[in-house]
Amino acid sequence: MASKTEQASKSTYLLPSEVARALQVSPKTVTRWAKEGKLASRRTLGGHRRYARADIESLAQRLQEQIPA
Repeated sequence: MASKTEQASKSTYLLPSEVARALQVSPKTVTRWAKEGKLASRRTLGGHRRYARADIESLAQRLQEQIPA
C-alpha cells in the first residue's frame, strides 16, 4: 500500500507550494498569477486552488529553455 506522500506525489493536481517549488517562486506569486489568469487552476470544494501537473511541468520546461546557459 502506498503512503499518503507517495500518493500525493503521483496526483494529477499540484498544491500551490509544489507549483512554487517547480517554478522557483513563492506560493503567494503562484496564487497571484492564478488570480491574474496567468496560471490555470481548479478549485476544490473547500475553495483551495489546485494546478494541473502536466501544465506546470510544461511551463517549467519552457522556462528552463528560455534561461541562457
